[in-house]
Amino acid sequence: MVVAPANTSSKPLIAAATGGSPRRRPVWFMRQAGRSLPEYRAIRADRGMLESCFDAALVCEITMQPVRRHDVDAAILFSDIVVPLKAAGIDLDIVAGTGPVVAHPVRSADDVAALPRLDAAAVGSVSQAVGLILDELTDAQALIGFAGAPFTLASYLIEGGPSRTYENTKAMMHGRSELWHQLMAQLADITIEFLRVQLDAGVHAIQLFDSWAGTLSVADYQTYVAPHSARVLAEVAEYNVPRIHFGVGTGELLAPMANVGADVIGVDWRVPLDEAARRVGPGKAVQGNLDPTLLFAGPDVVEAEVRRIIRDGEKAIDAGAIGHIFNLGHGVLPPTDPDVLTRTVELVHQL
Repeated sequence: MVVAPANTSSKPLIAAATGGSPRRRPVWFMRQAGRSLPEYRAIRADRGMLESCFDAALVCEITMQPVRRHDVDAAILFSDIVVPLKAAGIDLDIVAGTGPVVAHPVRSADDVAALPRLDAAAVGSVSQAVGLILDELTDAQALIGFAGAPFTLASYLIEGGPSRTYENTKAMMHGRSELWHQLMAQLADITIEFLRVQLDAGVHAIQLFDSWAGTLSVADYQTYVAPHSARVLAEVAEYNVPRIHFGVGTGELLAPMANVGADVIGVDWRVPLDEAARRVGPGKAVQGNLDPTLLFAGPDVVEAEVRRIIRDGEKAIDAGAIGHIFNLGHGVLPPTDPDVLTRTVELVHQL
């Protein structure tokens, strides 16, 4: 079932992502629903992360908290990169202070062969949550669905959790390339199914997070990663919604990441938006890219940086980008003062 996005012309984020004329500069924040909000900490006080991600009513409430508080132009579905892996039956948990931890890392041909497929019914609560959220959003607000890209999922499965060096991942990639591509193909299937569930439920855009792609060289990305991310984005192209692609530390990968089929390229704080637009080439929108640590530097610094990024966004459009969506260069840090985020949204909208 393909669901066309409703009233997209009235949504600033969709207009900016598709080369339209938004009535105001759209702004949202990665990790806007989370530990920076006291209401989030209260509602999650006795609930585990993964448990929360499979509770439709709770997902709706957490997703909507920053929309109500900050007046951002988009909600992003509250979930986690490893949710589809958990739903498929992989034994993992999210450990506080560590992140996703996989009970049995995937490192052999037998491990890859044993990986389960994702049944859409296993993430039925996600579909239900999307419906609940859509009922609460205004016509001007967009809902962004998301999933982790195959490379980032593979890195968690192979390493068994977060890593600084990714030695096991890169060893498989180079030393057992055929097995690597088998694993990536299976993870692409899981990612496609998870995105289709969200798109069938009515999300207005999707973001594919390749959080750890910045650890790769351009050659490795193009050989071992790009074909699989391209298949993911191609398989959801029929829904005719903007496809956003983002990774951290990916300044050298902006062009190949754009070439896998993204409509919007997320840019971290290391590369100015106008330079990013030149690397990406014409015909794409850019998203970003305030350094999230600067939200702690005081109102004068925040205002100066917001104004600079707005100017850089205009320069990016002059350089060939079809639009600019204001965001951070990565996620909101947990100690961030929510009032600073609210004032940042107000300033972006004023400008």
